[in-house]
Amino acid sequence: MLLFAFTTPMSDLLPRLVRAGVPAPVVDVALVTYRMSFLLLDSVRRIRDAQAARLGHTSRAATWRSLAGLGATAFVRAFDHATRLQAGLAGRGYDGTLRVLVPEARISVRFTAASCALLAAVAALTLVLERALP
Repeated sequence: MLLFAFTTPMSDLLPRLVRAGVPAPVVDVALVTYRMSFLLLDSVRRIRDAQAARLGHTSRAATWRSLAGLGATAFVRAFDHATRLQAGLAGRGYDGTLRVLVPEARISVRFTAASCALLAAVAALTLVLERALP
């Protein structure tokens, strides 16, 4: 599972789920949430760095005040970004589906065979070691 997670970009995986039978609105929400989460995390990091540069974490009270300001600013920025995203989609004639160009997936037979062989070896080793241990 980790091999799949580390080698498959989410932006490539999610649009392919529609072909697998997952409803398009569910995939669209997942795709927007995935992209927006990284923007929000980057925004929070920048706000926190700015607060630290202005000595916003010198005392416990200042830290709590900075944390409250961080939450409020992050919420306002996320809401503003969502509003701008909605306006941009409306301006482009959004009809309920996000069209994403998905590159054709090439399946490497060697990689698939090696992955299956590795999985079989790990399973066999697990069974052998399980029987060897009392």
